[in-house]
Amino acid sequence: MRYNPFRNLGLKVLAVVLAVLLWITVAGEHVVERSFRVPLEFRNVPDALEIVGNTPDTVDVRLRGSSALLSRMQPGEIVAVLDLGGARAGSRLFHIRPDEVRAPFGVEVSQIVPGTLPLELEKSARRRVPIVPATDGDPAPGFVIGRVSADPAMVEIVGPESRVRQVAEATTEPVTIKDAKGRVRDGVTVGVVDTSVRLAQPQIAQVTVEIWPAPVERQIVDVPVRYRNVAQGLTAQLSPRFVRLSIRGAEAALADVQTDSVQAFVDLAGLGTGRYNLRVQVDPAERFGVVAIEPAVVAVTIK
Repeated sequence: MRYNPFRNLGLKVLAVVLAVLLWITVAGEHVVERSFRVPLEFRNVPDALEIVGNTPDTVDVRLRGSSALLSRMQPGEIVAVLDLGGARAGSRLFHIRPDEVRAPFGVEVSQIVPGTLPLELEKSARRRVPIVPATDGDPAPGFVIGRVSADPAMVEIVGPESRVRQVAEATTEPVTIKDAKGRVRDGVTVGVVDTSVRLAQPQIAQVTVEIWPAPVERQIVDVPVRYRNVAQGLTAQLSPRFVRLSIRGAEAALADVQTDSVQAFVDLAGLGTGRYNLRVQVDPAERFGVVAIEPAVVAVTIK
C-alpha cells in the first residue's frame, strides 16, 4: 500500500503541538542546585564485623535539577548508601559515591558532604552474662527485699569485641515492689545498658523478688566471757568478765534468745603466762547475727 502522508493528519498535528509545548515548558524551567540532608544507609556489612562508636545517620547531598522538580522532593525520595562489602577490621575510610545516592529520575547528584566517612570496625563477639533484675519502689513498712532471682539467670550478648568484654551484666525492666508484703513475680524484658551491645535473641525473664520481714535488733546484757584453749597447768582471769551483745535477726527468732543462748569467749591457744588484751569472739548462731560486742576487747591475765 502506498504511504499517504496526510493519513491521520489531525493526530500528527496534535502530537507535534504537544511536543512543542513540552519543550517550551522544560526549556523555560531554570536548572538549579539545592542541598538536602538525607538518611545514610549501610549495606553489605560483613557478618563478622561490627561498627563501633557513633556513626552519622545523615549526610548533606547537593542536587541539580529543575526548580519545579526539586521543590516537589519528599523526604525519603533520596537516600545515600554506603557499601561496606569487603571491609576489614580497624580504622577505615569509605567514599560515598554520587552513583550510590538513590534519587528520582531527572535529578543529578553534584556533591556529597562528607564525601569520605571514617569508620571503626571491630570483630563481632558473643558472651553470656548474668541477668541482674531491677526493682522499683520499696516494700511495705517493716519489710525488706530478700533474694532476687531471674529465670533464665543468664543471657547471651553480641557486639563489638572490646565493648562485649566490658559488659558485666544484663538488666531488666523494673519490677514494681511498692508496698509489697510477700513474694513478687513478673515477666519483664531483658536489655543491656550499653547501646553498642545487643542481645543475641530478644528475651523475657521471669523475675522473683522475695519480700521478708525486716530484721530487728536487741541487746543482751551480762553475757559471761569464758576462755578456751588455755595451756595445761595454767589458769586465767578476765576483766571485765561480762559483755553486752547487740544481735540482729527476725523478730520471732529473737524473742526467746536469752543470756545463755550466746557463747562469748577469748581464745588463749599458744599463750603463756602474762597479761594480754584479747578480742572477744562469739560462736555463730543460725537464727541471728551478732553486730556488736561491748567491750570488744578484755584484759586477760594468765598464771
